[in-house]
Amino acid sequence: MNLGLKGKRAIVMAASRGLGYACARALAAEGCDLVICSRDASRIRAAADTITRETNARVHPVAADVSGEGEARALVAAAVEQFGGLDIVLHNAGGPPAGDTASTTEAQWQKAFEQNMLSFVRIVNAAVPELKRAGGGRILTIASSSIKQPIPNLVLSNALRAGIWGFAKTLSRELGPDRILVNVIAPGRIQTERIEELDHATAVRAGQPLDHVKRASVAGVPLGRIGQPDEFANLIVFLASEAASYITGQAITVDGGAGNAL
Repeated sequence: MNLGLKGKRAIVMAASRGLGYACARALAAEGCDLVICSRDASRIRAAADTITRETNARVHPVAADVSGEGEARALVAAAVEQFGGLDIVLHNAGGPPAGDTASTTEAQWQKAFEQNMLSFVRIVNAAVPELKRAGGGRILTIASSSIKQPIPNLVLSNALRAGIWGFAKTLSRELGPDRILVNVIAPGRIQTERIEELDHATAVRAGQPLDHVKRASVAGVPLGRIGQPDEFANLIVFLASEAASYITGQAITVDGGAGNAL
């Protein structure tokens, strides 16, 4: 199947590792030109070099904190300067820390809001004029399976990811006439550093061995294993492509069947 992605211009945020990196590499393999960002300048340069070497794609790295007020505009400006425009935005941001309501401070709420929710608002506001100029495009955001089924001890993620989903659904209605498709992709347990951090926090909180926590989490997945970043990235590529031209306003979970929500 020709996905129609060759020559498309994409921004992938938080792309130096984990799901962001896997998605950037998968889009590059389909022929996209990329602007990728991370707070760590050396890591994002290394990621760009590796992706270019493996795929021959044009990849422009930008050191940027996605929660910063001017960073979204800078990313869009880089795409226009490097590639002449923009077709695809993949919003991604590091997950907020684990914790329940009682243990979460107002400062943590503020930081998580800026990093997760406000970063999405800002990249949307910066990117939409260019997407309209291109005649349409894609806005995708990586959330969490908690938008369908809240996860214990992740109050920040549960609350803010749900807000992202509500905003994305609203955008899909507002931007549909402009042929800008908006979707949320909600990972469950995918093998990343984030999952390792959450498993460790769970083990400490419960006073259980880390191996026990890992086995218990996998036991709740019907496929009997956790997912791999490349499996998640395959869905991103599809939703960014012309093959998904009638899919918008959706939240799609990638969790191996673990969730019970309808």
